Amino acid sequence: MIGFNKPYFSGKELQYIQEAIRLEKLSGNGEFTQRCQSFFEQRYGFKKTLLTQSCTAALEMAAILLDIKPGDEVIMPSYTFVSTANAFVLRGAKIVFADSNENEPNISVAHVAQLISAKTRAIVVVHYAGVACDMDAIMALAKKNNLFVVEDAAQAIDSFYRNKSLGSIGHVAAFSFHETKNIISGEGGMLVINDEQFVKRAEIIWEKGTNRSAFFRGEVDKYNWVDVGSSFLPSEITAAFLWAQLEQLDFIQQRRKQHWQQYWDGLKEMANAKFFQLPVIPEYATNNAHIFYLSTTSSVAQRVLLYCLKHAGVQAIFHYLPLHQSPFFTQGSAPAKLPNAERFAETLIRLPLFVELTHSDIAQACAAVKTCFDLKHAELQPAGNP
Repeated sequence: MIGFNKPYFSGKELQYIQEAIRLEKLSGNGEFTQRCQSFFEQRYGFKKTLLTQSCTAALEMAAILLDIKPGDEVIMPSYTFVSTANAFVLRGAKIVFADSNENEPNISVAHVAQLISAKTRAIVVVHYAGVACDMDAIMALAKKNNLFVVEDAAQAIDSFYRNKSLGSIGHVAAFSFHETKNIISGEGGMLVINDEQFVKRAEIIWEKGTNRSAFFRGEVDKYNWVDVGSSFLPSEITAAFLWAQLEQLDFIQQRRKQHWQQYWDGLKEMANAKFFQLPVIPEYATNNAHIFYLSTTSSVAQRVLLYCLKHAGVQAIFHYLPLHQSPFFTQGSAPAKLPNAERFAETLIRLPLFVELTHSDIAQACAAVKTCFDLKHAELQPAGNP
């Protein structure tokens, strides 16, 4: 079986973890945390970065920073992971779900514009598969309506919008280093603060609501409880692991992009024949090769192809179920119709993509897709065929 994901290890993870142990500072915000944060700030131009225990934690920090209160409305895509919504639900926000674009899963700016009300406080965008949303249009909407923008950049490491790093455009952003991401630390994440007004408070929230970081810098003689907060810091062991990954970022990205391109080249003929749709990369976006997906012509075709691939030894996986249809959100009431998000849930299939895939692995996966269609299942025939 060609597995869907396999974590990549650079070879220095244990060495750096041992170094962190030797330095006897394991609780966070030590040498490796600061190395990682400086790396991101210098390479991508982020104003301030704070490592967190997860992307979920970073999103929760963002909700606190923006002072989201009960009754505030927060617009976000329905086609996303539950953490995007949970962070704001925990602050009492009313979640307003927007549809995806017709040709790719990112949030529809046109639909966002229709959803803005007097109660709207923030727009959360999710850069699906590391491909940028239309950020100029989003930021223009936010400026016009005096709204904050949060970039859920969980999948978007080393990806860009018109030469701007994803995560550097919104007021704040959140990244993930979960083991399924391009750069990993097992669990782990990062909050990015691009708006100067939030920098000082973010550090306090990060340190359990205290000015402890200022104390360690010698800026105050004692630290105290000055705001709300929680234990958002990762340990130095997590940061040491992440540092070993960051040293290999360029190699990791090179390999993933090669794999992504091999999939594209191997499947484009069938996509041209309308058997399925391949990923769309808008002209303003780059591709960081986080996900290679295809969209089938129907939900039945999705199920049949997943079954065929499994029996051909390829672990392919669907993706999100739309949050606007979830039991928690609907509470038994009829959900709104978001046709594009619903369609991607019913048709999208992710193929294996990780550093240590081989050329022959990808060739086998492409061949398995073709074989499934060659079996001439009626459900798998292209649109318009009898």
